[in-house]
Amino acid sequence: MSEGRIPTTHTGSLPRPAELLDLLEARDRGEPIDESRLSKTVAATVGDLVSRQREIGLDVVGDGEAGKTSYFAYVSERVSGFSPVPHDSRAGGMAAAADLRDFPEYARRYLSNEGAGGDAGKRFACTESLAYSNRAPLEADLKNLATAVDSADATAAFVSAASPGIISQTLSNQYYPSPVAYLEAVADVMKVEYEAIHRAGFVLQIDCPDLALGHHTRFPDKSIRKFREIIDTHVEALNRATANIPSEAMRMHVCWGNYAGPHHRDIPLADIVDIVLRARPAGLVLESCNPRHSHEWVVFEETSLPPGKVLIPGVIESSSPYIEHPEVVAQRLERFASVVGSENLMAGTDCGFATVAGFTPVHPDLVWAKLASLVEGARIASKRLW
Repeated sequence: MSEGRIPTTHTGSLPRPAELLDLLEARDRGEPIDESRLSKTVAATVGDLVSRQREIGLDVVGDGEAGKTSYFAYVSERVSGFSPVPHDSRAGGMAAAADLRDFPEYARRYLSNEGAGGDAGKRFACTESLAYSNRAPLEADLKNLATAVDSADATAAFVSAASPGIISQTLSNQYYPSPVAYLEAVADVMKVEYEAIHRAGFVLQIDCPDLALGHHTRFPDKSIRKFREIIDTHVEALNRATANIPSEAMRMHVCWGNYAGPHHRDIPLADIVDIVLRARPAGLVLESCNPRHSHEWVVFEETSLPPGKVLIPGVIESSSPYIEHPEVVAQRLERFASVVGSENLMAGTDCGFATVAGFTPVHPDLVWAKLASLVEGARIASKRLW
């Protein structure tokens, strides 16, 4: 955090260039590729992405998740015990989302034209005991980001990692005796990745859409009380996996899904905020500005931000081509400052811009224009607040 102004960041994934996309998608299809070329392309992409983030003025930069095919499926490349399985919409894919089921005609059009984002690529299930057996991709990610940060003279950077809860929801269990046993096993193996990111000197961002998105995609027929019980175990697993990392060295991202759906079945923030705030990470990256959730800043009028916590609300939408006016960004930040204090605030985005490698609802050129507007809006708000 910086005294006297609101720092800026984003949520994680950024659009990959065409050459990298072709290589990632070919590998995902099981086609032979030149691994050396892929490694060099990922490294070059990370360098370009970090440089561009710094050029537009972002304070806390990331690698854009350039080497990952998605924010959760990458785990199957690093953790042994997963096997490919056929797609099953009943297992929480986008076709199972309660809001889309309410509008079947729209759902068919969306899923056939552009909505593969949540279901793209191979699906995996846990079929054996889990072990973090392949550290090479993780070490490559950390090396690429370190090199890029040094070259761009960045002072702070973060690395995204999937939460135990979202892994257990999206990579189904066919081995462990119970959902809780599976969740605990996932937490134990992901502890390796979380601690490696911290030791490398980066902020660890844990992606936790399971705490919100999971309600209308995975458990649409569960009561709010039952869903709260489920995500309470997810937060316990997250806290267990990060026990050796200082809270101030972590942040977590909570969202209801980066897709252009109705979202009228999204669970309200007020119904889960107390559980979310019990998680150890000090930073809360929160989907906050799209038409379904932009009103929820008022939740923090009734729920105080715990000491040491930092709120990183989305002030830029990640699924809309509209380029937000800097004044809109500033007003959104000022509203949050009025309830949590300007000193506990950082400006962010609702979600990643390419949560699955080939799924980019916003054109890359517009992404950078939107991020530039975020930076300018934070400057405007900072001048007023200080």
